[in-house]
Amino acid sequence: MSNKDKNEEYQLSLKSMDTEEWWDLHFYRPIGYWWAKMARKAGIRPNAITIASIFLGIGSGVCFYFDNIWWNLLGVLLLVWADSYDSADGQLARMTGRYSRIGRILDGVSGDLWFAAIYIAICLRENVTSDFFMAHHWVIWVMAVVTGICHGVQAAMADYYRQFHLYFVKGPEGSELENADSLMQKYRTMSWRRQPWAKLVLLFYINYTVGQESRTPKMQKLRRVLHARYGNNIPVEFRERFRKASLPLMKYTNILSFNTRSLALFVSILIFRMPWLYFAFELTVLNILMVYMVVKHENICHAFIKELENQKP
Repeated sequence: MSNKDKNEEYQLSLKSMDTEEWWDLHFYRPIGYWWAKMARKAGIRPNAITIASIFLGIGSGVCFYFDNIWWNLLGVLLLVWADSYDSADGQLARMTGRYSRIGRILDGVSGDLWFAAIYIAICLRENVTSDFFMAHHWVIWVMAVVTGICHGVQAAMADYYRQFHLYFVKGPEGSELENADSLMQKYRTMSWRRQPWAKLVLLFYINYTVGQESRTPKMQKLRRVLHARYGNNIPVEFRERFRKASLPLMKYTNILSFNTRSLALFVSILIFRMPWLYFAFELTVLNILMVYMVVKHENICHAFIKELENQKP
């Protein structure tokens, strides 16, 4: 394979330059591409890489339990390794065309399991190293639960806006944007007796999608108006204008995903030696960014709805 072909294949392994973060482009994506090429050569499927990342991420959480710099550095290494696998599974799927809804769901679950292990490790560690939390055991656990809920919402909304943006950049075939009604129709056609696992997974995914849609009423109205007027053939000019309006928000979807939150985690554990600070960061900074992102995106959708409604059919 020539250098030109290699570069083209690498570019195809990316979601979109609009949605890629600088740190991903210069670190995780090149490493992920290397892993993906090795996996393709060995016949390893994307879901197998995702499952491997789960073990690495949980191992990272175990390392963060210890109040020891060397164990914590090992935890950082394992989490970075896990995220390189998280990059590789998607790149391998795009390189081989092996997309699946199960793979997308598993990819999301993997990150949740990493951070569940990390949250538990932080709670256990603070309860034996911090005088305050030793005297008030329940406080750190409440912080962890609330932070975990917020983390789930932040990640879900970041992913949703990213997929909506990709819908305008690449069309339906280049986006994983879902619709709860369509998912429900598929759910009704499935049998609990013949497809128990697939139907259960789809049920959780429907709830996940319903949550995303319930937080974005203006986006849902825009989707309905666009579908009624254009179907899946939205004019290129409209797609490009929406893309330009949405593009500034993509940096917030990246901040709410992994790199910024992992940096905050590493700083709180390695530098300040106070892991609970990571919870405080998620509960304040990331929640404020998420609310801003949602409000801004809803305003953008509202403006385009008004424009379409004022146009003659």
